[in-house]
Amino acid sequence: MLENFIRGDIVNHPLASLSPTDFSLLEPHLEAVDLPVRKQLETHNRRIDHVYFIDHGIASVVTRNSGKQGIEVGIIGREGLTGLAVIMETDRSPNDTFMQMAGDGRRISAGKLRASMEQSATLRRALLRYGHSFVIQTAHTALANGRNKLLERLARWLLMAHDRVDGDDIHLTHEFLSIMLGVRRTGVTVALNQWARAGLVETKRGVITILDRGGLEEISNGSYGAPEAELRRLFG
Repeated sequence: MLENFIRGDIVNHPLASLSPTDFSLLEPHLEAVDLPVRKQLETHNRRIDHVYFIDHGIASVVTRNSGKQGIEVGIIGREGLTGLAVIMETDRSPNDTFMQMAGDGRRISAGKLRASMEQSATLRRALLRYGHSFVIQTAHTALANGRNKLLERLARWLLMAHDRVDGDDIHLTHEFLSIMLGVRRTGVTVALNQWARAGLVETKRGVITILDRGGLEEISNGSYGAPEAELRRLFG
């Protein structure tokens, strides 16, 4: 499970891992923000005005085809930040990013972040390291979507969400999970009911509680773990 780094009241891993000098470049420009469910953090093909460092909650990165059909390609929680296009020296992305689980964090204007990165090569390097880890995550999401069965993909997703929350409760509906995974809702419901009977999870309306993480890791069949190992290598 991903470790919980803390710098004062900031639990965001990239922020907490910065040197005091690099953190001081960002600190005057960081604004504490609430991040309610469905808050749009990035809109496809529109200029990114703010980069968000999430302390609590989970954001979903969704890509869509020309027919407007979408699928989740990555999630961001306390291990990361939004606005990777800004870090990689452009100003927008073809993807949408929005909060799927409510939380809070810090935001900084894209301009202030760029200016800070220009002042410090070590700050730039730290943020690019997270960008690298997110690319690894999306690559393994593509691998899971193409090679793994629904049960394996669902187990992987729940484990990834579990890494990014405090406690064992994941506040999501079966419907939302099915949309993010690009599968039918009935498949998600059948799987979760099966796991509930086996004592792996507990399900209530809008809440999935993880009871047996090891069991879910076994079901994931190797689809979970590589991106998490890369995060630990870079930030742990």
